[in-house]
Amino acid sequence: MKAKLNGDAFDVVVVGFGLAGAVAAIEAHDAGAKVLLLEKEPFPGGISICAGGGARIAGDADKAFAYLKESCKGTTPDAVLRVLAEGAVELTDYVKGLAAAVGATAKTQNVRGNYALPGYETWGYVEVCNVPGFDPAVEYPHTRAEGEVNGRKMFKVVHEHIKRRGIPVRLGSPVDRLWFENGEIRGVRCGGEAISARRGIVLACGGFEASDELQRQFWPTPPMRPVATFGNTGDGIQMAQEAGAGLWHLWHLHGVYGFHHPDAAFKLGIRIRRMRNWIAGTPSNRQDMMSWIIVDQRAKRYMNEYEPYMQDTNHRPMALYDPMTRTYPRIPSLLIVDAKGRELYTLCEPSYNDPDIAARFGKHSLRDFDDAVLTTRPSLDGIAEEFGLDAGALASTVSEWNIACAAGSDREFGRPPASMMPIVEPPFSAARVWPVVSNTQGGLPHDEHQRVLNSYGEPIPRLYVAGELGSVFGHLYFSGANYSECLVGGKIAGIHAANLKPSRA
Repeated sequence: MKAKLNGDAFDVVVVGFGLAGAVAAIEAHDAGAKVLLLEKEPFPGGISICAGGGARIAGDADKAFAYLKESCKGTTPDAVLRVLAEGAVELTDYVKGLAAAVGATAKTQNVRGNYALPGYETWGYVEVCNVPGFDPAVEYPHTRAEGEVNGRKMFKVVHEHIKRRGIPVRLGSPVDRLWFENGEIRGVRCGGEAISARRGIVLACGGFEASDELQRQFWPTPPMRPVATFGNTGDGIQMAQEAGAGLWHLWHLHGVYGFHHPDAAFKLGIRIRRMRNWIAGTPSNRQDMMSWIIVDQRAKRYMNEYEPYMQDTNHRPMALYDPMTRTYPRIPSLLIVDAKGRELYTLCEPSYNDPDIAARFGKHSLRDFDDAVLTTRPSLDGIAEEFGLDAGALASTVSEWNIACAAGSDREFGRPPASMMPIVEPPFSAARVWPVVSNTQGGLPHDEHQRVLNSYGEPIPRLYVAGELGSVFGHLYFSGANYSECLVGGKIAGIHAANLKPSRA
């Protein structure tokens, strides 16, 4: 079967209109290919539009490679990490060039890697900081991103490049299968229509954080709520597996503990307030004051609530399964804060790329979210009664915490002293917290050209991956690195696919 779209055919079809997909489409177009960009949702952005917006850059490729190699702990081939390290060195000029071409401005800053691994000092950030005339509330009213984050600005820049090049975009166009003919990948199936890709296909359609079924199969906890979009349901994994694709480090996710809104209409998870990242074992251990503690269903603390990159790893201690009771005694857990802590700052930090949630909750302030999520009682006994905890155990846990705060040392779990704040001033507030997922790190393995690999480690002809779907991080992630993957991997995939010889007619 020969397939055409509106009487035309394409060289490269990119599936997914987030940052990675946009960059792949731009680069394929500039390499001379005729490109089509398909997006499942009726709006663009994926999860990247809600991200912090800073992409990791590096000053030295060898040091960057050393850091990546140690953080991935053998889960990712050296050649793939080497290309990412080299790409990180080039990212400053690349992002500044993209920005300048549309009248925007990008800036850099030196921020070391999250962990004191070899090469951690070489890392920094580049982000788009100013886009004249850009109002996210007008152009992307379906989104929300709290805090000092610039993901929408970065996405606006690449979106503008897509528009200026006249690259055709089809929104609300989910791709459900790859199209095979004579044993070769020829294109994709979208809405009952076969769309040809004469040179290659780039899958940039995100991970599986919105798929309960894939979570059940690959994660040790009950399904977690995603925090940004319902669109990432593992479509790319399923499609590529039909072509024989392998899989890598599917257990690994980027997440934290967070809230569920009591209104059933808010079906996403709500991340806890971002606290300043810090680097254990170095002189520059700058932490924020943290106003809360976390206790399990027995009213006992069980974790350091403020790990070095808590937005990435602080979901992990919650995964304990008790075979005696056949329960997860830490899911949900309970966050406890006193009156002084409530006044210090808000705790909820919702982010989303979803028009229905935006329409209903877009005007809600962070204080509104806190008031909806948190329950307040005059005493700790009242909190215990409300949440079904043993009052004596809760009182003992809080007392032990306050003693540790006075001593300036959390000997049991190692929370940083600068973050420790006693819980003494009534009224007290509490809320259940669950592990929530920002994005997945596991998915499709690829080589240094972003070609998807089969289960034997061989490239699948004409099939590429970029962004979250092919993330390299299989052990420890570090902040901003997924954005770098989108930019570096998207660029490589787009150019390599565009330079293939066309398939047989």
